[in-house]
Amino acid sequence: MTKQSYLSHSKIDIYFKQSKDDFVVDEIPLYPFSGSGEHIVLKIRKKDLTSWQMISDLSNHIGCNHREFGYAGLKDKNALTTQYISINKKYEERLSSFSHNKIKILDKTYHNNKIKIGHLKANKFFIRLKRAKPQDIPKLNNILQKISQYGMPNYFGEQRFGIDGDNYKYGQMILKGEKKEKNKKLKKLFISAYQSYNFNNWLNKRVEISNLVTQFSKDELKNILDFDERSIKQLKSQKHPFKLMLGDIMNHYPYGKTFELEHMQDEVSRFEQKLISPTGLLCGIKTKFATKDASVYEKEFLPDFSLDIDGSRRYAWVFPQDIKSAYKEEKNHFEVEFILPKGSYATELIRIMRNSE
Repeated sequence: MTKQSYLSHSKIDIYFKQSKDDFVVDEIPLYPFSGSGEHIVLKIRKKDLTSWQMISDLSNHIGCNHREFGYAGLKDKNALTTQYISINKKYEERLSSFSHNKIKILDKTYHNNKIKIGHLKANKFFIRLKRAKPQDIPKLNNILQKISQYGMPNYFGEQRFGIDGDNYKYGQMILKGEKKEKNKKLKKLFISAYQSYNFNNWLNKRVEISNLVTQFSKDELKNILDFDERSIKQLKSQKHPFKLMLGDIMNHYPYGKTFELEHMQDEVSRFEQKLISPTGLLCGIKTKFATKDASVYEKEFLPDFSLDIDGSRRYAWVFPQDIKSAYKEEKNHFEVEFILPKGSYATELIRIMRNSE
């Protein structure tokens, strides 16, 4: 699938490969830690290790089950990453003798509760792009300015789908009863990949429609979109590159309550102000579904078989913050810093910059 973008520019020949030197991730906690309580909170920096490998090494050293550790999210292996993990205070003395050439405990504090998945506000990224040509620097900075102004589609990155990109196929087979998977972690991984695959295809369609609305007149759109004249007029009136539809399931941004879009003019204004954002479906039960115009395209990407998993909603559009860039002319390096909400992929922002598939 070629992912659609609202930015139209030729491909920029710039080199990027994830590594500890060129890809740095710092976790931003959801809330300040209390400084007291039954749980130690460790600020840890790791390199060339997955979060699971790091936790495994720590648990082996102190002699506990890896499930006793709490963490907010998983961090990339091919990167220099900083994150917070928690463990009961009874292991504090054993931790004092921990030493590892790829793991460093930077700081320690305490908290009342164990850190849980999702207890994360955002991630701050530093990325170094190499072989940057001087003539491409204005173009790269212009792209970043547009992303800062309008945001970007919140696609799942390719790493979500496994080395061969086909984990979603196994997830579909499991859900259809055509394949059994005894390993619970793998089963969850495959099913999640299938949900992510459907989400990406839906989002791709919505970005494509938004681009058509921008490019064609109202009369031309009558022959392209299966909407009435009133709906097309509402779409054409929006200045933002991602066009909202009546019935979209919106969410306050960067977190908050979910609601259905009913009053187009008011909600378009709030979207432009980055106060709310549309969401896409991670297919399953026990979740809100789009209605009205938005349901036309959401239904197109629903499975044609019954599901017995819980669904959820994911931001379709996110707004990177604090975007900064610098060009190191002597090395032809273009360096970028930015903050993304939890669950968003920095590699997608880089893909948009490079205009790569």
